[in-house]
Amino acid sequence: MENKIEAYYKKHTLVFKTPSGTSRGILKTKDSWFLILKQNNPLDSERPYIGIGECSILEGLSVDPVASYEHKLQWVCDHIHKGVDFLYDELFDYPSIQFAVEVAFSSLSSAVAFNDSFLIFPSTNWTTSRQSIPINGLIWMGSYNFMFSQLEKKLADGYNCIKLKIGAIDFDKELALLSKVRERFSSQELVLRVDANGAFPVGQALSKLEALSEFDLHSIEQPIGIGQYSQMKDLCKCTPVPIALDEELIGIKTFEQKKQLLEQIRPQYIILKPSLIGGFKGCQDWIRLCDDMQIGWWMTSALESNIGLNAIAQFAVFKKVTSPQGLGTGSLYTNNIASPLVVQKQGSLFYDNSLFWDLSLF
Repeated sequence: MENKIEAYYKKHTLVFKTPSGTSRGILKTKDSWFLILKQNNPLDSERPYIGIGECSILEGLSVDPVASYEHKLQWVCDHIHKGVDFLYDELFDYPSIQFAVEVAFSSLSSAVAFNDSFLIFPSTNWTTSRQSIPINGLIWMGSYNFMFSQLEKKLADGYNCIKLKIGAIDFDKELALLSKVRERFSSQELVLRVDANGAFPVGQALSKLEALSEFDLHSIEQPIGIGQYSQMKDLCKCTPVPIALDEELIGIKTFEQKKQLLEQIRPQYIILKPSLIGGFKGCQDWIRLCDDMQIGWWMTSALESNIGLNAIAQFAVFKKVTSPQGLGTGSLYTNNIASPLVVQKQGSLFYDNSLFWDLSLF
């Protein structure tokens, strides 16, 4: 029988258990599309090999053209025989589909070679349950009481790295929240990160960073809005809190553009979200530049389902990360894909291979 690859896609709307606040509004649902590849299994004609990749879009943040999105996905399915390299290069304007194509082909290869569609990086110990990844506990934007209740739960769960999204409520209340944390835990006991999502006005940014520096923060993500390169460069030079670029990386596509951005701004860190920056190949470009310039980095999900989250986690393991990653989002949804991904006490993501993936959607 011909060993031809069949390709199709399915849309899945993920529903948040609790509406989650960001600087771009309240999230109640999030759309994902799954790219599914199937190939004949000569040992079992009724159970073809399967590969799955996830396309994750964040409204107001992703640069993929929404109007033509499903048309492009169908184009990928129609040209799947061209292979991963051809498709990746042709998807220059669709970074989330680039990510899905990379993962789907890797997933299918592992299904054929190892009978495991979820082993994206075979060189890792991830799916053998021998390795876990440190993650940060995420505190969503909201009222002071809402944020405080989330914080209490994360601390009770034993996280040793907490990330707070700030910029939604009165700044003094956010400082009060950080103060309460530091009254209980020193910076040696608990790492604190904050994410402003570009919320600070340029003229107020430095004074706000000085106020935040009282709390021994690990870093702040994107203190001012994107595209203000000279202002961000000046902030990174004199900031009392290390700055991590996040949204600033989105839409920067060529290696030369990436190099120019980092050389100009010289941030202390960058945040890598494969769905937003061209998948793992896009991440590898940024990592290579960071290594050359001694800039730190870590991985964060773009609110993917467990399909995308598993792939990103394996990439993090493959890159031998040691600092907490932003990969604790698997429990956000009422209808996520059931999987072996488990968040353990003390804040680590673990692949429990006594549990199983639910493939009924595919």
